[in-house]
Amino acid sequence: MEDRASPQLNASILQAVETQLRDATPPEVKESYDRLIAEGYSGEEARRLIGAVLATEIYTVLKNRKEYSAERYVQMLRKLPDMPWE
Repeated sequence: MEDRASPQLNASILQAVETQLRDATPPEVKESYDRLIAEGYSGEEARRLIGAVLATEIYTVLKNRKEYSAERYVQMLRKLPDMPWE
């Protein structure tokens, strides 16, 4: 997530990532986190990368008036550290 976002929005997204990690829902969040850690990212960096993907999915849903897509979300997670917009 970029620093342009509001601090409250950043905190909310990161809290959602923490919840997904804790609950392993979807399990690909924890898998992506573990993979990023193994690749040398810090825990904070890994959570921020996952948060950027989550924010992208939320943006897609709101902007395009689409349904949440677990498949789309997981595809973006699997491409990390590459960002969805790259």
